[in-house]
Amino acid sequence: MISRRPFLLAALGGVSLLVSPLRLAAAEAPPADPAVAFINRLADTAMQTMVGKGVPDQERASRFRTLFTTDVDLVEIGRRVLGRYWRTASPEQQQDFLRLFEDIVVLTWSTRFKDYGGDLRHAVVGFVDDGDRGLTVTSRVERDHQQPIMLQWRLKRTEGGFRVVDLIVEGSSMAVTYQSEYASVIRANGDRIDGLLNALRSKVADLQSGAAAPRN
Repeated sequence: MISRRPFLLAALGGVSLLVSPLRLAAAEAPPADPAVAFINRLADTAMQTMVGKGVPDQERASRFRTLFTTDVDLVEIGRRVLGRYWRTASPEQQQDFLRLFEDIVVLTWSTRFKDYGGDLRHAVVGFVDDGDRGLTVTSRVERDHQQPIMLQWRLKRTEGGFRVVDLIVEGSSMAVTYQSEYASVIRANGDRIDGLLNALRSKVADLQSGAAAPRN
């Protein structure tokens, strides 16, 4: 069964987390660094356009889909999430997976942002340039009366700028977590990719039903 509350959303939803000082060890980034500017823009856009209760659900989902598909390398993350199963999947199955994975992330995050009252605060606190391997920008999200949440954004350089290839929340990689969860679903269905695709279709339908239902 696919989890209805991905680890990342549970964390951002206000789970009490202990922040390790070791995660702040990255060198402080220059304020004008392009990678830092990219992350600041990404975080600010997400908070300004999607947080709060005054944005219609469809508009919030549309905004997040634009943000997600523009700044995240969905293909690279999808290849990593499927791992060895990506190589055995047909081109049609690969495209179905990417489409369903995008729907799940968009619907889950846009719904979650609906619950926030605009009290999120984001700040970049560290930066590591790994050369050809990419970059890691460390940031902190704060909410009133709750422990801050530490994020590490894994970025890669492209001709057009930067793309996100993973997000690490309190030491937990989004890509690795999805990979483990989805691999379990595939194995439970006799190593058949179609078993995962069917489970993802059901998940998307559940999320769409939940988004359409009135919320107290």
